[in-house]
Amino acid sequence: MWKLVSIVFVLILILSQYHSLNAQNVVPDTIKLQKQDQFYDSLEYRANQKKLTSWMYDMLISPPRPYVDKKALALDYYNKFAGKVIAEIEIQALDVFGPSLNDTTKKAKHWAEKGANAIHTKSNLKTIRKQLLFEIGDVLDPEVMYENERLIRNRSYIKDIRILVEQDSIYQGLVNVTVLTKDRFSFGVSGGVNGTSSGDIKLYNSNIFGIGHELSVKFVGHLNKSPYLGVETFYKIKNIAGKFLDIDLGYLNTYRREGFILEVDKPFYTQTTKWGYGTYSARMLRTDRITLSDPVQVKDALSLSFNSIWAGRGINISPKRKNITQLVFSGGINNWNYFETPIVEEGNEHFFSNHTLYMAGITLSQRRFIQDQLIHSYGITEDIPEGFKNELILGYDANQFGDRHYVHFYTSNGNLLLSRSGYLFLSAGIGGYLKEQRFEEGQIQANLSFITKLYSPGRKRTRTFVDASYTLGIRRFEIEKLTLGKLDHIRGFHSNDLEAIGKQRLNLKLEHVIFMPQQFYKFNLAFFGFADLGVIGSNKEFILKENYYSGVGFGLRFHNENLVFETIRLRFAFYPFFPDDFHFFGVVLNEQSKSEFTSFEPIAPQPMRFE
Repeated sequence: MWKLVSIVFVLILILSQYHSLNAQNVVPDTIKLQKQDQFYDSLEYRANQKKLTSWMYDMLISPPRPYVDKKALALDYYNKFAGKVIAEIEIQALDVFGPSLNDTTKKAKHWAEKGANAIHTKSNLKTIRKQLLFEIGDVLDPEVMYENERLIRNRSYIKDIRILVEQDSIYQGLVNVTVLTKDRFSFGVSGGVNGTSSGDIKLYNSNIFGIGHELSVKFVGHLNKSPYLGVETFYKIKNIAGKFLDIDLGYLNTYRREGFILEVDKPFYTQTTKWGYGTYSARMLRTDRITLSDPVQVKDALSLSFNSIWAGRGINISPKRKNITQLVFSGGINNWNYFETPIVEEGNEHFFSNHTLYMAGITLSQRRFIQDQLIHSYGITEDIPEGFKNELILGYDANQFGDRHYVHFYTSNGNLLLSRSGYLFLSAGIGGYLKEQRFEEGQIQANLSFITKLYSPGRKRTRTFVDASYTLGIRRFEIEKLTLGKLDHIRGFHSNDLEAIGKQRLNLKLEHVIFMPQQFYKFNLAFFGFADLGVIGSNKEFILKENYYSGVGFGLRFHNENLVFETIRLRFAFYPFFPDDFHFFGVVLNEQSKSEFTSFEPIAPQPMRFE
């Protein structure tokens, strides 16, 4: 045992001394890299003499890997053809299984893969063409090509895309463009069981008929509540007329809710987009929430309608195309109308008031995207947003319980650190309503997220994720409560104990992920360990004097990037400080939706969410 410890200590000491000497001496880069390579080659050779030290080298030691700016490489590739006219555009949609963007000639070998390719409808070439930001006769712009790859890759049914450019064989001023796309298998199924009395199963297709439309049907059942078997179905029409305009239609009739939903969305999909707009309309005959994602849930069913509409105009205020700064002026109207006055506890009546909120917003934003891998996905290209967004929203609330004004300011910033050692995201906001010179339904929030760079001990690759957040409610309704279970502030923690809810919350989350090089039946594997801490309680005391809860654990994730399925997660967790209605230990096998970056995209003016 002591021999093993001594070997580890010596290895670490040698490495630290080597890096220390390198830091003190000014050596030309080429000589420095040569010495590093010689050192690690020698160390690896010595370690491989015995199985134990070979295993330790594979687990603990990793030669330094220089940062690769993939965006710069992509732009360098396109810059060779900048200013030339596009003479031809060819689109190739590859099979889900078999070929890759690097080798389009590969074929699926396993019978299951061949069968999946046979029943999968590849993306219609016209559907892909409608998503292109360039056409025949345009002058090739490297930034447009890079941005177009990101937009198409962002579609749920697309695994990856590559735009290739080739010099025309006859005319030097012309180029031919080939767009390679690789789909995901578009059929999916998900579901879960809640206790022993209820459950659901969802069937969906994210690329029906190969035209990019989405269809989902969820069957929801309950043994004791009617309807005992209900359905929620949605149909989404994407990129209408090539304008990146989406329409979502929904019908719901389950023991939770019954109603209809219509949503139209035209986002600011690029920084040069001039107009963004949308509308959302829901008529709920019976529901336990005001909106489907509302954090407040009620016991008695509500009958209501919620309607909103917004539009915004973007202006480029930067002199150059690179790092465009966009100024957006927007306006919107939200209306809540209750057809039956809900029966609620005294003091919460105002929360369910009939009212119309008129809003105007000014947003200043800048965004660009850097490519990387193995962050929230498993081996495919991911686009990391860099930039900032500053948002000021002013509003007037025409309310049945008395008119009032609304205001909030929100700012966010995200960038790769100068040393390329990780990605840091910061955000903060303050907002609420003003009525008779009194601030109400207000909140203050701040968030920090840090993702380390990808480390490669041996053949494994690892990252560490750090998240911290703070939320303070100011004169919120009694029915509005912060918890530690919503949004996994403490993973797997669920409690309605009075000491585990409140109007003020501080949260810290740590997670270390090891992406495994091996696959399990074509599924990528990732081991993870986590430690979460939450402090929650009244907004009348200093947060560090409130109630502490925590969770620690580990688990395994399975995911196949060729499928639209969510990530499968097996998690074991321990809760050292647990309330009376919870347990010390928990095991979960479920699906986990992929985390998303904050993109700094201007959006519809909306009140800040207290959740």
